[in-house]
Amino acid sequence: MRHTTTIRESRADRVFLFFIYAGLTLVLLLVLYPLLFIVSSSFSSGAAVQSGKVWLWPVDPTLDGYIGVFKYNAVWTGFANSLLYTIGGTLLSVALTVMMAYPLSRKEMVGRSVWIWAILFAMLFNGGLIPFYLVVKQLGMLNTPWAIIVPSALNIFSIIIAKTFFQSSLPKELYEAAQLDGCGDFRFLTRIALPLSKPILAVLILWSAVGLWNSYFNALIFLNSQSLYPLQLVLRQILVENKIDYTSMSATLDTQRLTLMQNMETLLKYSLIVITTIPILLIYPFVQKYFVKGVMVGSVKE
Repeated sequence: MRHTTTIRESRADRVFLFFIYAGLTLVLLLVLYPLLFIVSSSFSSGAAVQSGKVWLWPVDPTLDGYIGVFKYNAVWTGFANSLLYTIGGTLLSVALTVMMAYPLSRKEMVGRSVWIWAILFAMLFNGGLIPFYLVVKQLGMLNTPWAIIVPSALNIFSIIIAKTFFQSSLPKELYEAAQLDGCGDFRFLTRIALPLSKPILAVLILWSAVGLWNSYFNALIFLNSQSLYPLQLVLRQILVENKIDYTSMSATLDTQRLTLMQNMETLLKYSLIVITTIPILLIYPFVQKYFVKGVMVGSVKE
């Protein structure tokens, strides 16, 4: 019969672990409480939130905030626009990143070191906001969906991570064996390299999707038409500018409640924050199993 022995921790180790767990618990509470407060406030009455009665659990529970959000036409338009920008931008970003990272991972590429130094220079230095705006304007993309999708399509840091992943996870012998079977570069990439690179693809998709979904600055400077505004810009109008078009809401909302504009604004703020966060929370579980592996392998250079 096998006997297992346990190593008895010293008093110093126990004290050290106590402070570690205490610190982690404190960090957890600092991160978790704002989330709980926002969710609780979104389900509470506007008067209770305004008076500071909401601390942890909903007070005077109501769905008025969510009813107001779903009756607010700008939210539906912004949600559709954000979905378009996120899906289109993610597909373009991942495609361009792979097409640039894979050749750079091949040491036999002509001029490889020059390209690597060029993208490193581009990562450290840029022309600034005004030249960025002028380039988008000269390309005729102002006030179009392309102004959101194209300028943010290529991320230098993602290229470096993907390049390192390809370089460390795809052995040269695999490519040589494929060459002997008559496999070309493009076919090797699509048939062999990409199916073996699910972890880094998951990382690229998640990074790009989260960035595009949460982005509002490019939309703020490049878009003039409210019909093209993403959801985050609609949220910014409500949170920062307190701009709410009550005429776009359905008349089914109680008239007396609509007169309490300050309370309704408060409810819309918290409810919209919850709604804008849900899509990203739904995506993460599907890519989580690949995420850690992709980041770790892609960040370690051999």
